[in-house]
Amino acid sequence: MKPHESCARSDRVHEANCSLLRLAAGVLRMRSAHFSRDTGLSPAAADRLANVLEGVAEGHSAFDQIDPDEAIALAHRLVDDDHPELSGMWPTR
Repeated sequence: MKPHESCARSDRVHEANCSLLRLAAGVLRMRSAHFSRDTGLSPAAADRLANVLEGVAEGHSAFDQIDPDEAIALAHRLVDDDHPELSGMWPTR
């Protein structure tokens, strides 16, 4: 592998993860608005969590304490509708 290839791959992976986080935020908002019983979250809690996912994607310093790997794992669960409530980031009541 050429030295620049790993850097380019790293950039593509980062962009893919950011896109996934943004997509998951949108999915969460949509499910909350249309199927609130399915998410188990209040609209306000869903919006806060969506804001966190977007903040991590954008690299905002207010979300530096959030583990990006955990946020990405939650994003996968949200998009796949695979028990996102099992994530450590899922809001508790």
